[in-house]
Amino acid sequence: MALNSNIINAFRKSFELNCIELISNAYAVAFKEKKYELNWLENDFSELLGNYVNEGRLSLDKGITCKTENKLFIQVDNLTKGFADKLPRIDFIYTKHWKRQRFECFMEAKRLKEKDSGLKRAYINDGMDRFVSQKYPLGCMVGYLLEGCSNETVNGINTLLEKDKRNTETLNLKISKFHKIYYESEHTEIGTLKHLIFDFTNSSN
Repeated sequence: MALNSNIINAFRKSFELNCIELISNAYAVAFKEKKYELNWLENDFSELLGNYVNEGRLSLDKGITCKTENKLFIQVDNLTKGFADKLPRIDFIYTKHWKRQRFECFMEAKRLKEKDSGLKRAYINDGMDRFVSQKYPLGCMVGYLLEGCSNETVNGINTLLEKDKRNTETLNLKISKFHKIYYESEHTEIGTLKHLIFDFTNSSN
């Protein structure tokens, strides 16, 4: 018997919150243990967090598995030799099976620095816009703050969006019970996009 769509949607929302809790907990462990370097690449941070997610008891309790740097299969009419190497990759995919269905949650991560406009632009063009264009299924953005203040960094992202005449798509600070530096942006194409900013600096912003 097929599950009611309302039940599926409710479960999917709960699952996404579980994934946000898992990666937020992983960030807390990473920040406490300080086994990272601020000059790391994006994938270095993602692998570290993914490892902490899967090692944590909470992922076992919730039955959720995290994979990093995962390819996204795209349905096309004709698959040609070498197509797999051209598939887009996303930083995190979380998977859970329930009632004979597979649920997935997607997250894309980008490095950020307060005074680096290039990284902020990449956060928009190579991160947010991949969700907005639906190249990636709807999920969450993750920002690895490596220098400066989170507030000013997000203000810089919003300034770039406003320059692009995208004033309605700016990041707005919201309350999350799992992570204090949490934003949401609204997009006509996809609705709400969630943003988690993980401050890896030693500041207390």
